[in-house]
Amino acid sequence: MRGPEVRVHPDATVLASAVAARLVTRLVDVTATRGSASLVLTGGTIGIQVLAAVAAAPARDAVNWQQVDFWWGDEAFRPPGDPARVETQARAALLDHVDVSQDRIHPMPAADGAADGAAAGDPEAAADRYAAELRSVARSDGPGHVPAFDVLLLGIGPDAHVASLFPGMPAVSELDRAVVGVTGAPKPPPSRISLTLPAITAAREVWVVAAGTDQADAVRLALSAADPSLVPAAGARGRERTLFLLDQEAAARIQVAP
Repeated sequence: MRGPEVRVHPDATVLASAVAARLVTRLVDVTATRGSASLVLTGGTIGIQVLAAVAAAPARDAVNWQQVDFWWGDEAFRPPGDPARVETQARAALLDHVDVSQDRIHPMPAADGAADGAAAGDPEAAADRYAAELRSVARSDGPGHVPAFDVLLLGIGPDAHVASLFPGMPAVSELDRAVVGVTGAPKPPPSRISLTLPAITAAREVWVVAAGTDQADAVRLALSAADPSLVPAAGARGRERTLFLLDQEAAARIQVAP
């Protein structure tokens, strides 16, 4: 596994456009080589801004969206269509604007959206259901419990959390499961579903996207050898490549080679 690579852009708008262009190129390359691609989406201001930039990109339709599977890194355990859900935001920003089959879209279960009712009010049961879906499509070249995601997008919080893995909480130290329920999260909403670090590090490429001064200290820690149980972003690494895609404000506390 190579160490993280850092790319810095002037501001959040340029960053979003640059990540969008990079993502379009990556999806075109992967679908041309393997016939399909898997992408894990993230929320947050910059994460959704990236998806909107993909939808607006001139080269958007170079991607055969019928060959792309969409997964989620974490989700608010809220009812379907709730504005706090990343699925709701991602559909409005990108998925409603491209020609993708609905069976290629794999949202995390909603609070009252489980088909059999088993996960209706229980984020742990919903997490188990999503883990089972991941296992059912895991490819032989992956670690077995999740697909070999081609690109896994992550935001980063000021506390260095990624997905819904918060410092010091049990979920960040989970080693045996791919998906967990999170209750009592330190940011709203308190109930969530999240991929674990083992599932994140199963991805071929992990892209951490950050903008703004609030993320600068977290980015510095994430690029260090910090304990992932205390700095979850320090454990977010891809099997083949890890990219930190930043604006200048988010990169203010690190030294970047010219």
